Formats: sequence, C-alpha cells, structure tokens
Amino acid sequence: MRTAPMVMPGTVSHPSTKRDADGFVPIHAYAAIGDGRSSALIAPDGSIDWWCAPCLDAPPLFDRLLDAPAGGRFVLQARDVHRVQRRYRPDSNVLETVVQTASGRARITESLNSGPAGRLPWSELARRIEGVDGAVTFDLRYQPGTLAGTRTPWMSDTPNGCVHHVGPVMTMLRYSEGVQISECDDRAVSGHLTVEAGDKALIALLASQDEVLPVPPLQDIDTRIDRSDREWQQWVADLQFESSHRIDVIRSALALKFLWFAPTGAIAAAVSASLPERIGGDKNWDYRYAWVRDAAYVIKAFLRVGAMPDAKAGFSWLMTTIGRHQPGLSPCYTLRGERVEEERTIDVPGYRGSQPVRVGNTATDQLQTCTYGDVMEMASRMVGAGHVLDPATAQLLFDLADECAEGWMRRDHGFWELEDLQHYTMSKVECWMALRRACEMAGQGHLSQACLPRWQREAERILTWVDEHCWDDGRQAYVMHPGSDRLDASLMLACRFGLAEVRRERFIATREAIRQELADPSGDLLWRYSGMQDCEGTFISCAFWMVEAYGLLDEADEAQRLFDVLLRRVRNDVGLMPEMWDPAADQGLGNTPQGLSHLALVHAAFSLDGQ
Repeated sequence: MRTAPMVMPGTVSHPSTKRDADGFVPIHAYAAIGDGRSSALIAPDGSIDWWCAPCLDAPPLFDRLLDAPAGGRFVLQARDVHRVQRRYRPDSNVLETVVQTASGRARITESLNSGPAGRLPWSELARRIEGVDGAVTFDLRYQPGTLAGTRTPWMSDTPNGCVHHVGPVMTMLRYSEGVQISECDDRAVSGHLTVEAGDKALIALLASQDEVLPVPPLQDIDTRIDRSDREWQQWVADLQFESSHRIDVIRSALALKFLWFAPTGAIAAAVSASLPERIGGDKNWDYRYAWVRDAAYVIKAFLRVGAMPDAKAGFSWLMTTIGRHQPGLSPCYTLRGERVEEERTIDVPGYRGSQPVRVGNTATDQLQTCTYGDVMEMASRMVGAGHVLDPATAQLLFDLADECAEGWMRRDHGFWELEDLQHYTMSKVECWMALRRACEMAGQGHLSQACLPRWQREAERILTWVDEHCWDDGRQAYVMHPGSDRLDASLMLACRFGLAEVRRERFIATREAIRQELADPSGDLLWRYSGMQDCEGTFISCAFWMVEAYGLLDEADEAQRLFDVLLRRVRNDVGLMPEMWDPAADQGLGNTPQGLSHLALVHAAFSLDGQ
C-alpha cells in the first residue's frame, strides 16, 4: 500500500519515559486507545504493554506492565530511534506517533477500531505505518500472555489462517505483504518491516472470546481507523458546553471515555490493575471496577460537557445496579453490575517489583456513608439539567435518602476506604449534602415529600454535629474525624457540595491549613491526608479540588495559577494522567489513566469560569 507523505505537527518529547534496566516504563508515560469495551496502554517505544481483551474486566492478554521480563506484549519498535513525538488526532482518541531514526522518519497511527454502528462485535487493534522520509525499519513481536501462568498460549493453523489461543480468547495477527515474519510458534510471532517515504503498511490484531473470529480484509481494517477517528470527532462535535479551557476539558472528557464500558454503561475507575501507589509498596489495587463515587462524578462531568447519551447510560446503569442490591450501598460493583469478587493475589513480579499483585477489591464490603451524597448529588444534577426521573428511580432515591437519614450516625470506612472505623468528617458532610439534595428534589416535585420534614431536620442535625465534633479550635480547621488532629484533603470537595456557602470562614481556614500541611514542597500538589507523605505519592485529583476551592470562592488568580501548574506538571505528552504523582522522583504512580484525576480536571476547569 502507498500513500502521499504527510507530516504530523510537532509535540513534546519526553526522554524520561525510556525503559529502565529491568524493562519497565514510567507509569505516566503510557498513552491509551479504546473502543468502548476495552482499552490498551502503549509505551513510547511502541510496545503495547497492557490490554484486557476483549473486555476491560477480562484477564490481560498483554501484561508486560506487571511483568516486564516475560509478560505478554505487542511490539512495533523502530530501530535506532532518535526522537519520538506523540499526539492524539484533534478531538479524537486515535493516536499518532512520529519516530525519527538515523535513517528516516515514519508515522504510526493506532486505533481500537469501531464500526458504523458503534463498537465492533470483535476486537480490532489496528496499527498503520507510513513512511514520511528516508527509510525506517521496525521490529515486530506479538507475544500473548499466560494469564499469570494459568494458561499456555498455543497456535493452530486453520484453513482460514493462523490463530493463537489463550484460554477462551482467540487471536489472529494480520499484516501487509511487506512484513517479513522470522518466527511463528505457540509462544510468539516475530518479524520486521521497512517503510520508505510514501509507503504504507498495516498490522492488526483481531480477538474474540468463545465466539467466531471474523477475518476482515486488511483494507477494511485500515479504513476503519479513519472511520473511528471521525466517530470520535463527531462525539466531540456533539458536546455542548462553554469553557475558557475547552481544549483541556475535551481531552479529559475523551480520557474518561476509555473507562466507559459500553455493553452495560458502567464506568471503571481506571484501565489498569495493581500499579503501585509507592514503588515497592503494597498499595497495589485493581481499579477495573465501577466505584459508586467515581462513576457518579464521571456522570456529572458528562452532564457538564453535554455528553447526554453517556451520562444517561451511566446513570441508568448505576441506579439499576444499586436497586438490584438494595438495601444499602456497596462502594463498588463489577462492570456487569455484580458484587466484586473477593480479593486475591496473582503470581507475577509486579510493576518494578511492587507486591502483592491483586485482582478483585476488598472495598466492596465496606460501609461508606459518603456514597449517599455522591448519588444524590448526581441525581440532583440530572434533574437540574432538565431530565425526568422514572418512578422506580425516584422511589429508589427516596429510599436512599431515608437510609441516609436513618444511618448517618454510624461509623464507616470513610471517603478513603480506611480500615479504621470512625465518624469521618467527610462522610458526615456528604450525608448532610445528600439530605440537602433530597430535600431540594422533593421540594421541586421530583421525589415524594412524605419524609421531607424529617430530612430537613436531620440535615440540620448533621451540620450542627460536624461543627461541634469535627472543628478543632486549636488547628482552626475541620479535622479528619473527632479526636484526631489529622487533616483530610477530600474536604476540598465540600466547597462544591455547599459547605462553603454556610460555613465560609471555617471552610477557608480548613483549606489554608490543608494547603500548609498536605502540600508538597512546591505548594501545588497534595497528599490525601496527614501522614501519607512517606507512604504514597500526592493525589492528583486533590490538587484539582484545591483549584475548585479557590475558583468557586472567587479567588480566580490563585485558581488559574494552580490549574496551569498542574497541566504542565502531571499530564503527559498526550494529556493523560495517572492517579498519583511522586514529587521527589517526578513521576506518576497508581493506576492509569485514572478517572478521578480527569474528572477533577473537568470540574476544576469549570470553576475557573465561576461555574
């Protein structure tokens, strides 16, 4: 295949994103591609190191991210690279990479393809290679993983092509005539190709699970790269919002789409699993589940940018799932709407030796009363945008408000899912906010008013309780819980929830105390709560919540300054962010791309415009 040469506009190159001696790439270096069902993480050197195929909640087909020496991977790496430049196509999640070598320059365009009616009924990972000038040689290696040593990949040569099997997943590697294959066996396919100016080649990986594997013509796969790009652009074109930071909001909204699970409407917390919050530490969690809080915040972000179909799908899935498991609220659910499996460990080395590597999550059994606030705030935003609750959802919200009024005095595990049961201040504030929103919706006629007087009285009691038990005169701040002297950065969210309206002076004093104690030496990044400085990285979303805590209180200069600093500091060259940032090592930590980081950016950007 040949095409006219094109030159991609320059982007920032990050030399610090090279692999270390053990073969690991910094967490923040990864770009992502997705199709609404799964997402793949691509290192700057052209290796796809993580892909759960065909679905986000499946075991990883590629797990080099957690097992650099032996993990599954799909490598397309140029020889003798001098410079790598990456970008997403404008208003798209199709990734373009330009590599400059000693002998030439080439462009790789990568996409998890979709079809004309949305996601394809199979997975189609496409990699187009175009020569720009000179000649560039790429090495190719497709090495399926072993599902943490539980499956043995094997190859079968069928009448319609060679396929690889990994448990229930069947894959086929497709490639243009110019690709020279030097090895093809049960464990891997290796080869190379050379492109000159004007050349175009295609390499694609097809996958299906317990179903027939379609084998479309290469030209159709290639065409779908540009079709997928147009569909991403159309999604952005349909957004309806105003912001002085529109480009930044759009990029984070597109990042949130990597977490959206189209088959059900669920929203995962992150694409990856078991990436460490501290290198070598044991805080390595599986985030491929739907947390009520994170999902509710993403739904609100979709509402704010005018992504109504996504917001509706997420809202309906979340309310249906909560209703199925009533009474009570679990902090998280599977992407299929079930209880999360019991946490277990798997036998892989872990990212830079960080152990244990976990699958599942123990948070599913915790009591987190703050989630009542997350649900009510989301529902309030939904009706506030002019949408109508169905009777079943209205009844469920009524029941949840009553549960909150009945049980807000219980000790819980808090916003941060801690083992220590306490009367966490943030949990009480969110219960107060939940009842406020329930009262507002009942007063407007969206919910039954049968318990309205009680909800009003309980909301007043909660606020009084917080003032009496959670305010520390000595510290001049709301502390993490009564009897503690620790501070909690999640309280910055209370500005958005309305606490600053009724307790402005105390909120501002708390904000300044948090900034003084929990900020890194630059004063811009924040640890989650007191004592975390030696345990983990700073929490990226906390810093954006601080932006809100200035922006919504009309302190525009500091809000804008901090927002600009964060964009430069914690986003990578393609605009993605992980969960945490290590200020000392200047690198990302935790799972990536992280929904909480990106939705916090979206809400912070709106606060800069007083929204």
